[in-house]
Formats: sequence, C-alpha cells, structure tokens
Amino acid sequence: RALAMPGEPERIAAGPALLARRFGLDRSHDCCPSSPAQGLWLAPRLPELSEAELVQTTRIGISQGQDWPWRWYLRSSRSISRRAKGDRSPPLAEAWDVASCVAGF
Repeated sequence: RALAMPGEPERIAAGPALLARRFGLDRSHDCCPSSPAQGLWLAPRLPELSEAELVQTTRIGISQGQDWPWRWYLRSSRSISRRAKGDRSPPLAEAWDVASCVAGF
C-alpha cells in the first residue's frame, strides 16, 4: 500500500532497489540534480506523521557501514524489505495508505 497505486502489489517498493525501479530510476540518474524541474525531488515529511511513526534501524545488505543507523521506514507501512527486530507488519486495515494522504503525491 505505501507507494503502491490501486492494482499494484503492496510490496512493489519494498527496499531501495524496488523503490528506484517503481519510479523508473536507474544509473543514468546518478549525479542529476534533485529538483521539481528535473522531475525528482525530496518532499518534506507529511505533518500528520509523528516521530513515533518513524523507525530508524541499521543498514542491511551491505558489507561496509552495517552498524550505521541510516535506514528509516514508516511503522505503519507494509512495504518494508526487512523490519526491525520485534516490529511486526501492521494489519492491512491499519496500514498507511498513500491514497489517504492529505498532501498526496
């Protein structure tokens, strides 16, 4: 549900590689500026998302920097490649849904 549109699997963007694939990003985008004019930008956090809603964990699937806490996800999202130990995926009825965001995308 998190970045999935109606009819897409909920885990279509579970993890960095799948997220990039979902948005059509590839190595040709390396070093490109991120700006609305370029079609790619970083949006501010939605005001309705609290700090408690964000989970920060260590990085996964890499050989260097594994202990660095440079990985975040929304606790209520079901589109997560690997959850933190003890954190369970929310029931579908309680999961975050991009379509319900006031700001939208």
